[in-house]
Amino acid sequence: MATVELTKENFEEIITTKDMVLVDWWAEWCGPCKQFAPVYEKSSEDHEDIVFGKIDTEAQQELASAADIQSIPTLMAFREGILLYSNPGAIPSEALEDLIGQMKALDMDDVRKQIADQEEEE
Repeated sequence: MATVELTKENFEEIITTKDMVLVDWWAEWCGPCKQFAPVYEKSSEDHEDIVFGKIDTEAQQELASAADIQSIPTLMAFREGILLYSNPGAIPSEALEDLIGQMKALDMDDVRKQIADQEEEE
């Protein structure tokens, strides 16, 4: 699957209705974003079971602000609507593949239990 452009109009729907979603926050002027783009695109072709979204922070400033994006590129990983990973900086393909493997291996029932336990403690 090729990458999908995410906007404030479709962001929440895609995050909450798709099982696994990776989000690349980027901008046209960003050198590291341009370096990361082919790595991200190649991975999207290798993992058709995952939605690979891209958000242009210049065009989607309101969304970037709501997500508290401080540095780009920033990569986020969601599974079943739960944010599992958020980190700025371009990563090599091996690290991206490792992240995807970890996402797929997670026991989401356990993740939801951990979140519920944390919320009870607060």
